[in-house]
Amino acid sequence: MIDNSLYEYMHILLKDTPLSFHRYMYDKISWDSRLIGIVGPRGIGKSTMILQHISEHSEEHNLFVMADNMYFANHTLYELADEFVKDGGTHLYIDEVHKYKGWARELKQIYDTHRDLKVTFTGSSVLDIFSGEADLSRRALFYTMQGLSFREYLLLFHGIGTGVFSLEEIIAQKASIPDVAHPLPLFRQYLATGYYPFSNEEGFSMRIEQIVRQTIENDIPQYADMKASTARKLKHLLAIVSQLVPFKPNADNLSREISVSKNNIAEYFIYLEKAGMIGQLRDDTGGIRNLGKIEKVYIDNTNLMNVLSSGKADIGNIRETFFYNQMRVNNDVLSSRVSDFCINQYTFEIGGRKKGQKQIENVSNGIVVRDDIEFGHANIVPLWAFGLNY
Repeated sequence: MIDNSLYEYMHILLKDTPLSFHRYMYDKISWDSRLIGIVGPRGIGKSTMILQHISEHSEEHNLFVMADNMYFANHTLYELADEFVKDGGTHLYIDEVHKYKGWARELKQIYDTHRDLKVTFTGSSVLDIFSGEADLSRRALFYTMQGLSFREYLLLFHGIGTGVFSLEEIIAQKASIPDVAHPLPLFRQYLATGYYPFSNEEGFSMRIEQIVRQTIENDIPQYADMKASTARKLKHLLAIVSQLVPFKPNADNLSREISVSKNNIAEYFIYLEKAGMIGQLRDDTGGIRNLGKIEKVYIDNTNLMNVLSSGKADIGNIRETFFYNQMRVNNDVLSSRVSDFCINQYTFEIGGRKKGQKQIENVSNGIVVRDDIEFGHANIVPLWAFGLNY
């Protein structure tokens, strides 16, 4: 029989779960699938989204557990699932599954044994879901979730609703925010503190620093089986990147700076990227998404950049970071050989209100993306509009 304290803990969490706002991923998840994985960086609302789903489907026999609950000091995940099924349980939700050693093997065993049980789990985006005998890629549906878009920020923190606009609609000047005559003040707030759902809570910068620390000191080392000294090198590497972005990484210089083999640099960048600390802009040589040559490295989002730079981030870097961060969710964003970014047939040049056409004057489908303007015209589009893409 399931320990009643697990149900009590779930109901405490459900009682405090807000239901008025859903993340963009909520309606995209196939909640009735047998095994679902929701991965993404810390602090972006994965747990809240699952608790919302449980609240809105209370007719089901649900159980939500944290993978680091003391219950697992004397029980296994498989034992929990087995007892839950015997109690008539139908939907098991496991939060932060990466904190449970051997999670993948046991989820595979649960999946193969209990065919009527539906399991959803969340985890760090550095989880290796394709490795070894516990490969879950053929069994589970995986969803990768990112932080708040500018559109979501407007709705969550200001009650301002607006639609989701496709890239083509944004370029055609169709993106708009109803009843907001001057979007730039709201946009500035978003760039500083709007990417995370906890943005209006006390100690925002301290919370970001805690996310960075836990990601680098716990999540990545646990996944990669790193030593503490290696984790410190990752932290040093992130500090270097935060001062230089966007930049083209030089493995020789970076390896000397943090005292590691240059062969490790690319691997460290992949860890940081998967964990939501940085973004890597690739060129079009890979053929398959995310396999091209790395052209630039960015801090993952403008809020993180602001904290890591102590509020002194370069405005040009902030603009490029915002564009890349927002557009990567629904688009394959690549580096441009003549300008900043390419998406499909379009080339984008990012800048301030005086940014001209020179870089793209000989480029077909060239778009000038300007900050500090409220409205666009012709091929000039305001930067904030690209935050309405998801």
